[in-house]
Amino acid sequence: MRVPLTTRDFLDRAELVYGDRIGIVDEPAQPAPSLGEVTWREVARRGRALQAGLDALGVGAGERIAVVSHNAARLLEVLLAVPSSGRVAVPVNFRLSQEEVRYIVGHSGARVLMVDPELEPALGGVSAEHRLVIGEEYEQLLRFDAEPVPWAEPDEDATATINYTSGTTARPKGVQMTHRNLWVNAVTFGMHMQVSDRDVYLHTLPMFHCNGWGLPYTMAGLGARQIVLRKVDGAEILRRVEQHGVTMMSGAPAVWNAVLEAAEQWDGEIPGRDRVRVVVAGAPPPSRTIARIEAELGWEFNQIYGLTETAPLLTINRPRAEYDDLEPEERAKRLSRAGVPALGTRIAISESGEVLAQGNTVLAGYWENPDASGEALEGGWFHTGDGGTVDDGGYVTISDRKKDVIITGGENVSSIEVEDVLFSHPAVAEVAVIGVPDDKWGEMVTALVVLAEGEEVGEAELVAHCRASLAGYKVPKRVEFRDELARTATGKIQKFKLRESFWADSERQVN
Repeated sequence: MRVPLTTRDFLDRAELVYGDRIGIVDEPAQPAPSLGEVTWREVARRGRALQAGLDALGVGAGERIAVVSHNAARLLEVLLAVPSSGRVAVPVNFRLSQEEVRYIVGHSGARVLMVDPELEPALGGVSAEHRLVIGEEYEQLLRFDAEPVPWAEPDEDATATINYTSGTTARPKGVQMTHRNLWVNAVTFGMHMQVSDRDVYLHTLPMFHCNGWGLPYTMAGLGARQIVLRKVDGAEILRRVEQHGVTMMSGAPAVWNAVLEAAEQWDGEIPGRDRVRVVVAGAPPPSRTIARIEAELGWEFNQIYGLTETAPLLTINRPRAEYDDLEPEERAKRLSRAGVPALGTRIAISESGEVLAQGNTVLAGYWENPDASGEALEGGWFHTGDGGTVDDGGYVTISDRKKDVIITGGENVSSIEVEDVLFSHPAVAEVAVIGVPDDKWGEMVTALVVLAEGEEVGEAELVAHCRASLAGYKVPKRVEFRDELARTATGKIQKFKLRESFWADSERQVN
């Protein structure tokens, strides 16, 4: 017997087994009316009402629903209910500019656009056939008086979500995640992190990002409580851990740096000691940061490696029993590796040193982009664009980035996109954008600029020029002016040489 693996399984199980249990605790401080504490039965009921509302609009299976929102219970509803009905959810990075969001909505062909009320002023120029502000307009869409039309032919290979990611091109690419991708990622993640119905999960990770790494599905299927945190704040994270008995969180290194800073001012025992486990990805933090998380916070450190294109779980590094008696520094050093392949994933290193992956979490392709799909999946392997090694124990270490991508605060930035904007300034003759190591952000977006002859411009003006066209996290935090940029004999800029002086003290070329 073969039963299709679809995302509906997770919410169905939550309703059946844990229906009377509080499933989601919404953010209390938000511009839309908070949903407060919602049982899993009510989450499922609201999900069916959302599906019935989309039926009434004539938006059927296979059609796209874009949502631009900070973390919120209603965004969780969209992620759980929209794909379950055979439709496609398109969660959009709320940090993007109006032009960037307009491109994604248009490129995905979304017929419905949902916008967070706080973002409405900035995104007023982005339209779709059906457009609503999350809150009262969203509630009016829900049809509690009608049963939704069932998904006629559930298919695990159907596209469930399209997640746009910045890569090596100026335009973001839409990563097609199938139901099978999301199902396997959620179940494998839950197994490796030993998630249970006793867990309380705090959403310190943006839900738009790889669908919250797929953990909303994991937590629903296993009946764990999910606490919505709208915006990352170190002190607020500590308060929520104390208030709700949080046991698990996920996020980029910048999140945990903020918590460590807040902990220095915290009055009394740090909440969650010997109870909380954190999952970190984006780039491996320095081993000293890992040691501080475990010593100063008393929280268990876990690391994963993956990409939007892999749902994201590829490898995982959890503290093993063999690490229990190690000195903190040695334990932290071992945990700083990307980890071993997750169950069902295969990792290889190409002749050029690139990390390659095979597995059930690898994307089906890029939406409406067959050339990029073919390139990424050439030879039956997914090409990660990261350089790395695998040791005798199967542990992967990421050493550099083959793609022209910077990861800052857990977000991907296409250096080419930033360069294009800087080139549009009349004073700029040449530019190279690179990532340089930074303790807070992991990597800092840095622009090396050669001015046109006779032109004068300052750092502040170039930063302002970028801010007018780019999301804030893509704007260079540092601009250096140079007389020339290192080039090959054929005139190509040699970024590896430009990076050398910034990374001279680092063992690897990622941070």
